[in-house]
Amino acid sequence: MKLFDVYPLFDVNIVKGKGCHVWDDKGNEYLDLYGGHAVISIGHSHPHYVEAISNQVAQLGFYSNSVINKLQQQVANRLGELSGYDDYQLFLVNSGAEANENALKLASFYNGRKRVISFNKAFHGRTSLAVEVTANPSIIAPINNNGHVTYLPLNDIEAVKSELIDGDVCAVIIEGIQGVGGIRVPEVKFLQELSRICEETNTVLILDEIQSGYGRSGKFFAHQHAGIRPDMITVAKGIGNGFPMSGVLISPKFKPVYGQLGTTFGGSHLACTAATAVLDVMKDENLIENAAKVGTHLIAELKKISQIKEVRGEGLMIGMEFEEPVKELRKRLLFEEKVFTGVSGTNVIRLLPPLCLSMDEADDFLGRLKKLL
Repeated sequence: MKLFDVYPLFDVNIVKGKGCHVWDDKGNEYLDLYGGHAVISIGHSHPHYVEAISNQVAQLGFYSNSVINKLQQQVANRLGELSGYDDYQLFLVNSGAEANENALKLASFYNGRKRVISFNKAFHGRTSLAVEVTANPSIIAPINNNGHVTYLPLNDIEAVKSELIDGDVCAVIIEGIQGVGGIRVPEVKFLQELSRICEETNTVLILDEIQSGYGRSGKFFAHQHAGIRPDMITVAKGIGNGFPMSGVLISPKFKPVYGQLGTTFGGSHLACTAATAVLDVMKDENLIENAAKVGTHLIAELKKISQIKEVRGEGLMIGMEFEEPVKELRKRLLFEEKVFTGVSGTNVIRLLPPLCLSMDEADDFLGRLKKLL
């Protein structure tokens, strides 16, 4: 049987990782500034993470959500403490798209509406509702195109107000920082005004922090730079450091109803063990503070490079926009300089390294990049 060929692949087989470095099957070492697409939050093969998962799988890997799993409450307690959202509720699922699906569904149950506001260049996932709020017609199948969504320009608060004034919008969904859209950061005043108008119109505000959350921006969630508290926050990627897991943080104003939401694999014993280990390391090693410090340094140094048109981002979520397509540059970084990076569109290179990236590793990357440029 062949694999269904939907991914354009580099001819590299990664077999080992440690911290911010990975190795291929030929023994070549790479500096990982992509983090498996922002998934590796605490670094590859962290010993505490490895030990915790190994011990848990030896004891119990999975049982269903028909019985108590105290590890779920442990994750909720730790996440609430570290994020500042200890008064919220947590619903655990498996992927970012699934988190957004459930957030949108819960919003519609809450106010009985079905219109949604999303933003140009947004990406929220590839499943039914998640892909419908993703501003990319090429991945929205006819069965998903149900006319529920209006896409607006990012940071245009007047456009948002004109849509919300009639009070028929179920939810506004927005990324803390647009990832696929090119590392575009919502303005602080825009987020603050958006939060205010959503509250006034009983519109549910959903912050998609799947890529921008879990310390990546230098705060636990990127929207915390604006000092707002949304109705729901979706998380994935960094939550499990590679173990598939996601969740929805839900405001106290939402009341759970048996049967409305559910999942088979969400919040499994292994997933919760992985998530708890991630939070342990983030706290013990001050990784959020490190992301802020190293990210600030990296952004400042990148802005000095004349060949880069614009540098955008917060913390260790950074976009470098060039005048010309970056496909060849990204390929040269990988094969000549042994550095993994990501892309957004044709002209933006994305940096999404593990949050443990050191100053020395950041400077090492700067040297390799300048060598090519």
